[in-house]
Amino acid sequence: MISLDDKERAFLDGAHGPAMQLAMRLVLRAAEILGARSLVPVSFAHIDACFYSGQAHVDFAQFLVDHGARLAVPAWTNNGVVSLANPDIRPEASDPEMVKGARRLMQLYEQLGCKPVWTCAPYQLPGGPKFGDHIVAGESNAVSFYNSVIGARTNKYGDYLDVACALIGKAPKAGLHRDKERRGDILIRTEDIPETWKNENIFYHLLGHQAGKLAGQRIPVISGLPPQQTPDGLKALSAAAAAAGGVELWHAIGVTPEAKTEGEAFGDSVPERVIDLTPELLLEARQDLTTAQDGPLDMVALGTPHFSLSEFERLVPLVTGRRIKPGLAFYVSTSRYVRDGAAAKGWIAELERFGATVIADTCTYYSPAVRQCRGRIMTNAAKWAYYAPGMLGVEVAFGSLAECVESAVKGEVWRDPQLWSNGLA
Repeated sequence: MISLDDKERAFLDGAHGPAMQLAMRLVLRAAEILGARSLVPVSFAHIDACFYSGQAHVDFAQFLVDHGARLAVPAWTNNGVVSLANPDIRPEASDPEMVKGARRLMQLYEQLGCKPVWTCAPYQLPGGPKFGDHIVAGESNAVSFYNSVIGARTNKYGDYLDVACALIGKAPKAGLHRDKERRGDILIRTEDIPETWKNENIFYHLLGHQAGKLAGQRIPVISGLPPQQTPDGLKALSAAAAAAGGVELWHAIGVTPEAKTEGEAFGDSVPERVIDLTPELLLEARQDLTTAQDGPLDMVALGTPHFSLSEFERLVPLVTGRRIKPGLAFYVSTSRYVRDGAAAKGWIAELERFGATVIADTCTYYSPAVRQCRGRIMTNAAKWAYYAPGMLGVEVAFGSLAECVESAVKGEVWRDPQLWSNGLA
């Protein structure tokens, strides 16, 4: 039994209408299932339920809007199936019911009062949660990043429950909202990996993929990582680990805020298992993420999770004065906020001269496919490589950012011999 205050009791009794009553019931039912003895106040929500998966999503949001539901905390939107900023990227003719439904769903969440940021990487925007904040998030990479890199506290909240918690302003005090549930389970040591490789952004995608495979839904603690110049590597690690294994929280000793020491990361307990990451395991991860033989290329996909401003800064020098091979598509997915910042620096114009298309609000790895998404596709994102073959039926070549650019110019998959022979071959 959970003790409710007067406002919560009023929600449950229907005094604030059927939508708020439903939200309260959902939160309490989730608390019962999770074995929570109390609710914890939350200060922020990143809403995944705005991502269309069928008419039920539209009906639920319409019910909330029609019955005057009101958000109790700031709530930002995940990306959508379609792009409101670039509607021709996923044309309505490709799947009329889904595209129309997705567009309508996004509009309803704006009406509900959500901040329409439409990004899977909300941690790149200013004004988000801080260390120790209890929050609600559902998008897998955001859950992992917020828990691990920011040190906020959230479980992975499924659609509808994320909205319900944002409406009530509380979540079940269970799982990763609790201190003892945030302790590490296994130790992954990276000391055998050459330091030069740890400076490559692709390393974090490969590390994250292996961390997910090794940890499953347990909490990995990683040792031997260098200090981070930007959050991009930690973003890649979060996304890859969440995709490959459902990792909602990981620690990196001396890097993430709850792991200043190994003892702090494990709560002074002993790791269940210790794994030494080897160059062979990194090569195995690249093979896992590559379903295509090297050959002619149809498309390049960057930005899963959404490209950051610092990633644009690294990309632009690689493309300046060059052009992609005619007939090849080159997509970079990002948020409106980051796109506007990159445009102000002239980077979007430079990428367009190269032949790239920068899109906001959505991503390219799910159905219906974006224009020209077919055949053999190259990506530098482990999450894209993990999901796209099953979602879109395409072949994927996984590589570094530089390899993606050079391959787009050549029109075929190109491998950097210096990169892969640098202590890994």
